Amino acid sequence: MTVHYDASRRLFHLQTDDTSYAMCIVQGGYLAHMYWGARVRGLGPDRFFAFQPLVSFSPATVPEVPGLSLDVLPQEYPGYGTSDFRHPAYQVKFADGSTASELVYAGHRIVPGKPKLPGLPATYVESDDEAETLEITMRDPARDLEVVLSYTVFEKWNAIARSARIVNTGNRPIEVLRALSMSVDFAHDRYDLLQLSGAWARERYVHRRPLVPGLAAVESRRGASSHVQNPFVALLAKGADEDHGDVYGVSLVYSGNFTAGVEVDQFHSPRLFIGINPFDFGWRLEPGDSFQTPEAVLVYSAEGLGGMSRKYHDLYRSRLCRGVHRDRERPILVNNWEATYFNFNAEKIEAIARTAAELGIELFVLDDGWFGRRDSDNSSLGDWVVDRRKLPDGLDKLARRVNELGLKFGLWFEPEMVSPDSELYRRHPDWCLHIEGRRRTEARQQLVLDLSREDVQDYIVEAVSDVLSSAPIAYVKWDMNRNMTEIGSACLPPERQRETAHRYMLGLYRVLERITTAFPHVLFESCSGGGGRFDPGMLYYMPQTWTSDNTDAIARLKIQYGTSIVYPVSAMGAHVSAVPNHQVGRVTPLETRGHVALSGNFGYELDLTKFTDGEKEIVKAQVGLYKEIRRLVQFGDFYRLLSPFEGNAAAWMFVAKDKREAFVVYVEMLKQPYAPKDRFRLKGLDPDLDYELNGDGIVYGGDELMTIGLPVPQFRGDFGSRAYRLRAR
Repeated sequence: MTVHYDASRRLFHLQTDDTSYAMCIVQGGYLAHMYWGARVRGLGPDRFFAFQPLVSFSPATVPEVPGLSLDVLPQEYPGYGTSDFRHPAYQVKFADGSTASELVYAGHRIVPGKPKLPGLPATYVESDDEAETLEITMRDPARDLEVVLSYTVFEKWNAIARSARIVNTGNRPIEVLRALSMSVDFAHDRYDLLQLSGAWARERYVHRRPLVPGLAAVESRRGASSHVQNPFVALLAKGADEDHGDVYGVSLVYSGNFTAGVEVDQFHSPRLFIGINPFDFGWRLEPGDSFQTPEAVLVYSAEGLGGMSRKYHDLYRSRLCRGVHRDRERPILVNNWEATYFNFNAEKIEAIARTAAELGIELFVLDDGWFGRRDSDNSSLGDWVVDRRKLPDGLDKLARRVNELGLKFGLWFEPEMVSPDSELYRRHPDWCLHIEGRRRTEARQQLVLDLSREDVQDYIVEAVSDVLSSAPIAYVKWDMNRNMTEIGSACLPPERQRETAHRYMLGLYRVLERITTAFPHVLFESCSGGGGRFDPGMLYYMPQTWTSDNTDAIARLKIQYGTSIVYPVSAMGAHVSAVPNHQVGRVTPLETRGHVALSGNFGYELDLTKFTDGEKEIVKAQVGLYKEIRRLVQFGDFYRLLSPFEGNAAAWMFVAKDKREAFVVYVEMLKQPYAPKDRFRLKGLDPDLDYELNGDGIVYGGDELMTIGLPVPQFRGDFGSRAYRLRAR
């Protein structure tokens, strides 16, 4: 059992292989958080709650228990307005206009496995013995409000999934104003907050800052999880690093507006939280209706950030991603976007595919420009009909000719958008997000379709399905290239307009569920101007994401490093592109571009026909190497060795689950004159095994490689890199 309930002490103790999470019901029926951290055998509430008299500014919640105040009690799902002055996990506006609320324990049940979250992506089990779920029912004694808190304990994966369901048990409507997925109070503030922040072309940079009294938060109000912030934060104990120290991570399985952060109160007690952003959010609940929050995944590690990352990697790779491609090796692809942009014809596409086949590449992806009259980004989104000017024989014959070369065929879509210059918009101008009487703000000369509408959802499913049924298409890149403005729907009444952004996400998830179920053989990759929607919600439907539109190898060091804090390498698209790089203009060696891209789902984003014979030989070698190490890279354990945020070099490695094979990459950014000799240590090996390096007959002990390390390689010029293969003897 992973969920234990001590009825005599009214204590819940959740246990994984190396984690404990505990809470208890205190006097008054309040559900109080006790502990989250390294696994312990037992806990006692008396050792956590020693109530002491407080000043009048912390009101006594239970008069007969001096010191029991919601202002200081570490509640599991706190409300606001009845003596807790900190940020609440939920807030409801009742029919009388009041918003004060508090919850007390009403009952619980423990069930094997993990119930599904209706309409939402979430982690899952393949058999009921993989997890156990605790559902605690809480009620507001003064109002007709019920909240069901869900805790799923993944024993093997050392993770806890939390969510909440808010229920209107009365006979009058209420409005949900705030509905976070989780809240946890800590005893002290000796932590740093880590977040993943950035912008287009520099997504998920690692930022770390100490906690101070007050609020520290990240959020998105863009209608998507965004390039700017990622729906994840972590608390790191002082001194915690990549390999040592306590780390507490929270990750939200959601792709829309979110908030995440920590509030430190006057007693230096932090409250960590994550969930849907309450900004511009509301949800009307009719009598008997309920609102389900997205799921938050909690991971604790005593082995620093690296330990936390590998727990997320294992869980998300195997119990968040789904479908036949989840456990399959991903194909090596070439995408024509940076090779041709919109300027191509069937002959050019076939020429690139022919060269790709000669080099051993396995998949050709036709990007933007194949539909409508799409010669630039100013038209035709929504008109998913083949442009016969460019492809006179249509997609089917082109795809079959590519197949005859030995490659599979893939296709780019941007189904959530519509161009004002399109047949779809001319037929249905009310199908986009808009507010009557306001201008319709364009970005990239396009508008956002209103996916809160079922008719729009049905159109997208039909249009995409028709194309996927028309040709042998094995891969889809699903793009989304702008954020939401004028967030309103022509189909919602005034009192429900603040539901639009969340209803959009529910509509998107419904569309993705229908399409991915109907075409299980297709490998779907999500994209949003690169990494603008790299989140667990999308990974549930599509097992990989285009990591960033920035394909420069040196820029990718930070992007891929930061992404790996939460997301497995099997989820990261990484391609070799042309030089000078199209985003930053940098010229880097083909070898270095290859080494960085080999550390993800490998591919090329350039015109292969322009390679010299010498460059083609390098590409053949890269392709051949990746086919040998592909399973190791995509499904092995990932270790970060040197951070590009902390020095002039970056290094990382992949280790097989049985520790008998490893692949290591070292990249130097700028050449240092007369540089000192140094070494870098490896990680994750078996100290008792001997490893042969690069097949050259030289053998190192695993303990030697992890304790003494390898000499830092010397390069001539900037942007040098070296890769190492290790095999156990």
